[in-house]
Amino acid sequence: MQKAWLLVLVCLAAGCTAPRSIINSGKVTAPGQFKAGINFGGNIATEPISQLKDITEAAVDAIRTRDSVFYDAQIDVASKSMMAYALDPVGPTFDFYLRYGLVERVDVGYKYASGVHVFDAMYQFMGSTGTIDNPGVGSENRWYGSFGLQYAGQSSGILDAIFLDKLQPVLQFTARRRDLTVPLIFSKSFGPEEERGNVSFGVVYSHTFINYGFDPSGVYERIGRDAVKVPAFSGKNSFPSFGVFLNAKLGFKYVYVLPALSIYYQNYGTYQVLNGKSHSYSGLTLIPSLGVQASFGKGR
Repeated sequence: MQKAWLLVLVCLAAGCTAPRSIINSGKVTAPGQFKAGINFGGNIATEPISQLKDITEAAVDAIRTRDSVFYDAQIDVASKSMMAYALDPVGPTFDFYLRYGLVERVDVGYKYASGVHVFDAMYQFMGSTGTIDNPGVGSENRWYGSFGLQYAGQSSGILDAIFLDKLQPVLQFTARRRDLTVPLIFSKSFGPEEERGNVSFGVVYSHTFINYGFDPSGVYERIGRDAVKVPAFSGKNSFPSFGVFLNAKLGFKYVYVLPALSIYYQNYGTYQVLNGKSHSYSGLTLIPSLGVQASFGKGR
């Protein structure tokens, strides 16, 4: 147990994760206005953590310093752990973002999250569309609802922050992932038009598409007295994630603090790795975050 917690802390010290934290409320940015902010948090995924605890940094060093590398249980565990980490990278999340009210009931956003570029749009289907300075019709109701679509792409550096990257010269693992996320958000305003903030909750669906491969350099398998090179392999897969979230926006008028928590479950599926081996993965992911947001612009 102590070893597992130590592993969690090491992974949280550095990492590169797909951004799936939901911090938006049911009210979109008013036309012509901007929102900007930063968030700090963590991606805590049970499956990669359980896989990473089966291999130590000492074992990785022992593999990469061998004169000749033969496929064995340690190589299988290493490739299995690499695959699990690529499916749901464990580590801290840091992002900064900008949102703009495009037209009434629609806003768009850009986020840069630990090397990942994220684009999204939200549509507000319930609640008033006014501003703090100019409340809209129905603002006294104070309930809002919206849904959106977010796209994130990540194609390099997935393993850079953990000790498994030391095996890259040996196993040559590559992965490219694309994430589509669809949140459904309801929120209750504190004051007219979220003057003092809000509390938000809802459900979220995410779908991940991943292409991956191994191109081992000098890894062999013993077949009788012969040493046969382990062939390269590439594959692709996709999997859905289902989540719930709760967040809040606390402050006054133009500056707010945003605590949030998102929880996902996913059956990642079965993946072939080296030497014809295959492994299945599933687990929970917790994404806590804390951020600061500012609103500006008079709107139109």
